[in-house]
Amino acid sequence: MLRHTPASPLLSLPGAVPAEAPDEGVAAHYGDLFREQRALADGSGFVDLSHRGVVTVTGAERLSWLHLLLTQHVSDLAPGHATEALILSAHGHIEHAVYLVDDGETTWMHTEPGGQEALIAYLESMKFFYRVEVADRTDEIAVVHLPAGSITEVPENAVVRETAHGRDLFLPRTDLESFAAAKGPAIGVLALEALRVEAHRPRLGLETDHRTIPHELGWIGTAVHLQKGCYRGQETVARVHNLGKPPRRLVFLHLDGSEVHLPPHGTPVRLASDGEEGRQLGFITTSARHHELGPIALALVKRNVPVDAPLTAGGTAAAQETVVEP
Repeated sequence: MLRHTPASPLLSLPGAVPAEAPDEGVAAHYGDLFREQRALADGSGFVDLSHRGVVTVTGAERLSWLHLLLTQHVSDLAPGHATEALILSAHGHIEHAVYLVDDGETTWMHTEPGGQEALIAYLESMKFFYRVEVADRTDEIAVVHLPAGSITEVPENAVVRETAHGRDLFLPRTDLESFAAAKGPAIGVLALEALRVEAHRPRLGLETDHRTIPHELGWIGTAVHLQKGCYRGQETVARVHNLGKPPRRLVFLHLDGSEVHLPPHGTPVRLASDGEEGRQLGFITTSARHHELGPIALALVKRNVPVDAPLTAGGTAAAQETVVEP
């Protein structure tokens, strides 16, 4: 069973509505979902991600050691340079996704809520004689997200992970309320999720299942380095990249806006021409209401589904856009 962190103190802010799985413990929104989305898209406010797991690795050999375990090239990771990486099974299936930055002395990473214990257990099992120390920092460090374009001043005691999508701050948990008071407005995770879906960015546990390989989600290049040395699961990665195609592919869906309810995670996807009795060709991974695009979703479908074929998800009509080429 996953261990979740205590509920965020920011749930006491006016209008806060608690999020549901997998984001329990933080706010889904603070009363106006589309206003929050627009603010985030314009570079305003911050998102409380204090429910995410935080893990650090210290020691002189930390980067060379992590380089052996992760799909990303991190042996020469420069201080302040952000990256993301996966940990695969021996068969190449995705087990962990981590979002990293090194400050010159410590490698900081955050992962899915409650996932830090399994991640740490794996890292500890691979230490052998390497001079590294792995620590769970979730109870003392909170992750806060600032959107791209934000001019919010970062506290001096925060570690910053900056990407094209914004900045993740590793902030002392005791400073979370004072940060919110000074740097607001607070924005819920549903707004961030809608922008993630719009950007076609996969998330572990939503876009993945027990047999997902990186190629299916477009994680080759962003989280998987194809020219680095050996790591667990590399043989599958190389074989599919060089000799074949992944069995499934991620697609972006424009959903029928006349429907009241969004199709939830796991909703079967079928060809619209086959109706609801047709063969299941995939499933909805994440759905969201976007402030400009309306109802949208990501879905994982079989590779041979025609890229221009109208689809249906639980009775909701869906037009697809290609994310991963067939």
